Amino acid sequence: MCDDHAMSRAEAGRKRTPAVSERAQVATKRAEALSKMVALPGGTFRMGASGGHGHGHAADGEGPVRAVTLDPFRVDPCAVTNARFAAFVKDTGHVTDAERHGWSYVFAGLLPPALAHASPAPDGTPWWRGVQEATWRAPEGPGSDVMRERANHPVVHVSWGDARAFAAWAGKRLPTEAEWEYAARGGLDQARYPWGDELTRRGRWRCNIWQGDFPARNTAEDGYVGTAPVDAYRPNAYGLFNTVGNVWEWVADRFTATHPTGPLVNPRGPQDDSGGTERVLRGGSYLCHDSYCARYTVASRTANSPDSSSGNNGFRCAADAG
Repeated sequence: MCDDHAMSRAEAGRKRTPAVSERAQVATKRAEALSKMVALPGGTFRMGASGGHGHGHAADGEGPVRAVTLDPFRVDPCAVTNARFAAFVKDTGHVTDAERHGWSYVFAGLLPPALAHASPAPDGTPWWRGVQEATWRAPEGPGSDVMRERANHPVVHVSWGDARAFAAWAGKRLPTEAEWEYAARGGLDQARYPWGDELTRRGRWRCNIWQGDFPARNTAEDGYVGTAPVDAYRPNAYGLFNTVGNVWEWVADRFTATHPTGPLVNPRGPQDDSGGTERVLRGGSYLCHDSYCARYTVASRTANSPDSSSGNNGFRCAADAG
């Protein structure tokens, strides 16, 4: 009887071994991911843009230009990919807000005509469609798939809550808005783009935005109609890819259009919901065009409710320096 009991415990231990091994593998992958982050020294930089700088929108609260000082931190060189998000979902069983709601917004030009016609459009932005069953797995709704050809593209149809859950799983966090802009600028002072003030150099595109007539015709001169791989184009001087264009990126901060003039040290935006619950997104997306929003500079910002999602928003993660 005692031998049988001892054998049973041994067998139970052997059955637990794969689970322990899987946890160790997850921990190893997290450590590897942290080691691949870009370590930034922090310091003081000029955040925001003045009214005459670029194509700023007053309601977006890009200005005033203000001195911000940051502690050292780390940031991902790329936005989180579909493949990486799939690993998170497999490990945790996470269900995204889009999956819970049963739908998400998709740009009409990426949809089959019948589906675009059948899906409702919001007032004021008729190029969007609320598509049933559009999720990170199926970004254009039923029948679409990310893993065959877009595993290395940024995950989309993720809410702020989904992004925060991923970051916690990965042992990271969402960057503050100030950290995001500091990293996106790549060390350039008040430049419009991560590489300087010219949108194109020698006719070469450095980001994934809309070319042609928005929203009817995208000539795709930059090489892409929808999302691009997360490491497309040249990185900025800090080694970060696609900090303007491709997808809007969630950051940690609540949105406000007014800012103190400084000096500011590690600012984190409003600390309660008294000014609203919307969270900030940065950097613009493949849908940005000069005739419409032109929000594809390092100072560009917008906001949405923390459970909202669409086919042009994603995120990257940050971590403390230690």
